[in-house]
Amino acid sequence: MPVDPEYLHLVYPKMGSFEAFLYGRNSVDPKKRGRSVRDQLTSGRDMCDRYGWPIIEEFRDVGLSASRYARKKRGDFDDMLERIRAGEPRIVVAFEASRYYRDLEVYVQLRSACEEGGVLLCYNGQVYDLSKGADREATALDAVRAEGELEGIRNRNLNTAQKQADRGGPHGPAAYGFRRVYDPKTGELVNQVVDEKESKHVTALFEGRVAGKAKRAMAAELNELGETTRLGKPWSPRAVSMVLRNKAYIGIRVHRGVEHPATWEGFIDRRLFDDVQALEDADRKLPTSSTAVKHTYSGLPICGVHEGAAQPDTATFRRTTTGRKRPVYRCNSLDLSVDAERFEAYVEEGVVAWLSSPEAAEAFKKPADGGKAASDARARLSAIQEQLRSARKLARTFGANNRPLMSSESLSELEMELGPEADELKATIKRAEAKIPRVLEKLLGNPEAEHVWNALDLSQKRLVLSLVVTIRVFKARAPGVKRIEPGRVTLSFYGQPGYVVAQRKARRSRRFADAGD
Repeated sequence: MPVDPEYLHLVYPKMGSFEAFLYGRNSVDPKKRGRSVRDQLTSGRDMCDRYGWPIIEEFRDVGLSASRYARKKRGDFDDMLERIRAGEPRIVVAFEASRYYRDLEVYVQLRSACEEGGVLLCYNGQVYDLSKGADREATALDAVRAEGELEGIRNRNLNTAQKQADRGGPHGPAAYGFRRVYDPKTGELVNQVVDEKESKHVTALFEGRVAGKAKRAMAAELNELGETTRLGKPWSPRAVSMVLRNKAYIGIRVHRGVEHPATWEGFIDRRLFDDVQALEDADRKLPTSSTAVKHTYSGLPICGVHEGAAQPDTATFRRTTTGRKRPVYRCNSLDLSVDAERFEAYVEEGVVAWLSSPEAAEAFKKPADGGKAASDARARLSAIQEQLRSARKLARTFGANNRPLMSSESLSELEMELGPEADELKATIKRAEAKIPRVLEKLLGNPEAEHVWNALDLSQKRLVLSLVVTIRVFKARAPGVKRIEPGRVTLSFYGQPGYVVAQRKARRSRRFADAGD
């Protein structure tokens, strides 16, 4: 049975001093101030001072869950377990059982470590000796209760999140550009409103993206201004992309893939938002995700000899090691290369000529029935989303027999059945409503396309190329032929046979890429 700390020296008279480890943990601490952890450790210090237990070391895990749903490792807890096994302390002190664990597996790990190291466990003002069966039983029951409490907390949180989503209310950390409003009497969340300072930066990101500014450059500007992300971290191209993709800025709340009208006002114009989505979608299709590409055509041309899934290797853009070390595009197999300057001049001339032609404008004209297809898909998607909302509501509602009106298994089956169809409908709508990026819009059918093209920066040119043309390079008719002969380089434009949508792949694709100088 547990021992009151006051009588510990009487129960274990041969132990001498009780060197102690202190442990503190909390799950929710968005600003990483660790106030709850400090309070726990202060309480532990008071206990150790009261009973004369010298403190060897303090361990703390701020903003980390102890549940089986935890996604992050508890660094200090894991280190503490190792040192407990080694028998460094005589006793481990925490505020309550849930600070150690809300997962039975973690409890077993702690119990084993304490048994192995001969270390006592203290929480809730009681000391347990885990070498004794009664104490193991008592602490095991506490572990079961802690895990049960966690399940209740999790279910309540999920229910709250769904209710908030259904009414379009905010949940989780506020997006950068907004601030939360709380009831001054109850402290409950009321809504979120636009933050004047941050919203200006968000608007600048959207406008800069449309203007062709690189995300890396925009992130650097925010960092120079001393701005941090909502998580308190420096801005990066990825963080900028997350802002540009967030529908909260147009007043839409998204939960589990379902969109709801938000209770707050958006501050980004819908046309501007759509233009940016078109750019982001196109950017994802570029063959390389590198933000430091040096050459316009790096990674874009396809090796006509090795094209296909059978040999998905990547070719590189490098300088030869003989002669004048002229720049070339070369396949990784090293059996195909083409002079870079001649190649780039040939491709640019062909692309600009096509862009300035009426054929280019016609190719990107939306089909006449595109509106109807989108309308039909939208109606069907709305029906599916409504059906899923109703099903989730039934799953959260309990009948007279204290059982949900729809079981979780039935809900899961329905989601698995309707989910793929909903995804396909969203894709249909997206294709029908796809916006042509402004940078491309200015070029299509424009007799002055050459002047517009010359004014574009590297990232804008790569975007246009990825959208309008598939470039293939074949072997020369004989070794040493450097000029671009007919059939050596082929251009298949959007809407023509041979055109394929450039896809960024996780695996390597056999292309001509950039290895720099």
